[in-house]
Amino acid sequence: MDEITRHSQLARLREQGVFDLLVVGGGATGLGTAVDAAKRGHRVALVERYDFGKGTSSRSTKLVHGGVRYLRQGNIRLVREALRERGRFIRNAPHLARDLEFVIPAWSRFDRAFYGVGLKAYDFLAGRWSLGASRLLDRQETLRRLPTLDTAGLRGGVLYHDGQFDDGRMTINLMQTAVELGAVAVNYCECARLLPDSTGRLTGAVLRDREDGETFTLRAKAVINATGVFVDELRAREVEGARGMVAVSQGIHIVLPRRFLPGDCALMIPKTSDGRVLFAVPWHGAVIVGTTDTPVREANVEPRALPQEYAFVMECAAKHLTREPRDEDVLSVFAGLRPLVRRDRETNTAALSRGHAITIGRSGLITVTGGKWTTYRQMAQEVVDHAETVAGLAPRPSGTADFPIHGADPGGAREDSRLARLALYGSDAREISSREAAEPGASAMIHPELSCSVAEVRWHARHEMAMTVEDVLSRRTRALLLNARAAAEAAPVVAALLARERGKGEAWVHEQVTAFRALAQGYLPAGSSLPR
Repeated sequence: MDEITRHSQLARLREQGVFDLLVVGGGATGLGTAVDAAKRGHRVALVERYDFGKGTSSRSTKLVHGGVRYLRQGNIRLVREALRERGRFIRNAPHLARDLEFVIPAWSRFDRAFYGVGLKAYDFLAGRWSLGASRLLDRQETLRRLPTLDTAGLRGGVLYHDGQFDDGRMTINLMQTAVELGAVAVNYCECARLLPDSTGRLTGAVLRDREDGETFTLRAKAVINATGVFVDELRAREVEGARGMVAVSQGIHIVLPRRFLPGDCALMIPKTSDGRVLFAVPWHGAVIVGTTDTPVREANVEPRALPQEYAFVMECAAKHLTREPRDEDVLSVFAGLRPLVRRDRETNTAALSRGHAITIGRSGLITVTGGKWTTYRQMAQEVVDHAETVAGLAPRPSGTADFPIHGADPGGAREDSRLARLALYGSDAREISSREAAEPGASAMIHPELSCSVAEVRWHARHEMAMTVEDVLSRRTRALLLNARAAAEAAPVVAALLARERGKGEAWVHEQVTAFRALAQGYLPAGSSLPR
């Protein structure tokens, strides 16, 4: 595989200078848009103010799902679309996404029948994209699949299928796919100013390289605002005082050791006291429990769990599991922000639309927001359809419905025990494994509690545009989310490796380690501290 570095991508961005489409925002929607447009043969540039997937896109519940709760709300269209896209997602990214069995416990015969009927409707809507039929479970079978479920009053359960994936790795693979299709993608590069012509129509933007602070002009026939919870910020630059289209909701997750939910099934509680669904999901050797739905006034690039949110999730876990989690059991706490499409006079974010919205401003700025990971490809297809019209481009069909993303491996590394640890890299696994064997010290692990080798960190720098310790430990690997303490302890090793790759000195290493430790502290429960 050819190297993909920020230096080479930035050079291409400056040299080419003129594009059909400029995408602002390097999360799921922005990168999906770049992939779709590049697959159609358009000239595409994408810039991301921070790192790819830094915001919402790396902080999800890690599910590819149709949305059982939306079925109860009567949103049949959204569920049907999501189930279709779920199937395409798993087919196009088999190294990252898989079928997962979920169990809904039932504490009455009515609940068991009610959820059973509802999930049969879910199966029906999935049609040919079904991952497996739902079925009723008796009490014994429910406890066999969820051995740490609280047994008080338990009558049985319902089993159904949905998908699971790694959102951070998916983001990086989408970036690689876009670049391989001819797009230019650059992280740590922000849109400083939109450029209208004399008639007020956008003709591009002034971009700022956040590494050196230099600005330069990029021309484009259309600009797409795919900045998630920050879309209103860019819209306000187009039209001062533009009315906000996004309400921001925060959801948090706690990460627990696997002993809290052994086995291969996920737990789904269909309704908590705040009206949300609660999941406890096995993921990368740990258990993710969440989430909440808390309205927040302002979007923050590094959101933190509120004390009441943390207490709520811990209480829910204690209520439904035989093991009551304590602060010292928590491996990590992470928060993410949802961009929800705003409706007039609506204050309850749990009731706002989980669908997406596309608008075209008076200057031609195309804004897309809302939606969820499962439907990112459909959103991208619709955005590019609109962009072709705005940019005056000849319309071309989308080719992404059946298009595997970078790393998709038909044979898969999962079946090869030697490569099983590297399975998330898909078709790149063999090359990384070869480098571990060929380069002195490359097979050494960066920390005894983390599944990441020296060769992987070098790969992240050379092929995945990792620039900082956070880039490696939060998104190229998922160490920060899976074990914040171990990630903090691994920071000096990662910083030293990146420094050698990037030609940086000891001062940079010290700065990186200090910054990452401060970040990791925020992923621990309040009152907990990192080892010195």
